[in-house]
Amino acid sequence: MFAAPLFSGVLFALAAGLMWGLVFVGPLLLPEYPATLQSFGRYLAFGLIALPLGWFDRDKLRQLSRADWVEALKLALVGNIVYYLFLASAIQRAGGPLPTMIIGTLPVVIAITAKLRTAGVGARAEAPMPWLRLLPSLLLIALGIGLVNHVELDHLKADPNADMARYAWGGLLAVGAVACWTWYPIRNAEWLRAHPDRSPRGWATAQGLATLPIALVGYALTWVWSAWIDAGALAGASAAATFDMPFGPRPAQFLLLMFAIGLFASWLGTLCWNEASQRLPPALAGQLIVFETLAALSYAFVLRGRVPEVETLVGVALLIAGVVWAVRTQPEAVSAEAHPN
Repeated sequence: MFAAPLFSGVLFALAAGLMWGLVFVGPLLLPEYPATLQSFGRYLAFGLIALPLGWFDRDKLRQLSRADWVEALKLALVGNIVYYLFLASAIQRAGGPLPTMIIGTLPVVIAITAKLRTAGVGARAEAPMPWLRLLPSLLLIALGIGLVNHVELDHLKADPNADMARYAWGGLLAVGAVACWTWYPIRNAEWLRAHPDRSPRGWATAQGLATLPIALVGYALTWVWSAWIDAGALAGASAAATFDMPFGPRPAQFLLLMFAIGLFASWLGTLCWNEASQRLPPALAGQLIVFETLAALSYAFVLRGRVPEVETLVGVALLIAGVVWAVRTQPEAVSAEAHPN
């Protein structure tokens, strides 16, 4: 029988994974919406949700210096806006399965980078990386991604209208998303360790508030760019199709989805993850990030309306096995508090 904290912690982690998987759904449900609009729209909604949280955390926010707010802006830009811009673009170009698998390697990539990186001021110096012990997990992950990629490529080859270059760009953009979210948790953890007197919740709220002006400016620039493209199209100077701004051709669906992702994935999902992190050892919590990968893949195949091939299922199993192996090998290298959503 599970101990109560362990059982409830796993349930909280499962709930977080189910909600985090929603971030992979937006680009599939709104394929005609540019990735820039989806990224800025999602975090504009999240920033608005963060406003009342900022009121409750106002005493903690007053403790932050100007340098702290600059750091929060950097983290919000890279870890929120640019990350989701890469991810949404990747999903729109390569579909759901491959980008999801690539993002699923984050626990291992973060662990390796944290080991290789020189510790900054206030950061914890990590022990040397035992490469030979980590090699089996890397091989399992590579094989799993390769199998899923093979299935997706077979589907593309069978489609006479498929664009292989577009698919390849999708894979590269997913790698860019991994790069963003490899930098973010390490940098964020270094700040928290260098400021042990500051509230982690207040710092999270500060990043949410820092996201709001970036998303607002980005959304406005996207609107201006769309208007300029539309003007060129009307003048016959461009063949580009017009796009109805500010909320696109399906405003109700767009607004509902952006606020749903902002509320459930960005806020409630993180809240559930924090609850799980308080109940579970970091090594176990790090492994349970795979719930997000499973949820995202499930949502993608539900939207496709078909059951995944055996080769895809084997690839997913290999990815999960590789991540679990790596985390069990290096439990101290996985940060349970850090996640892209």
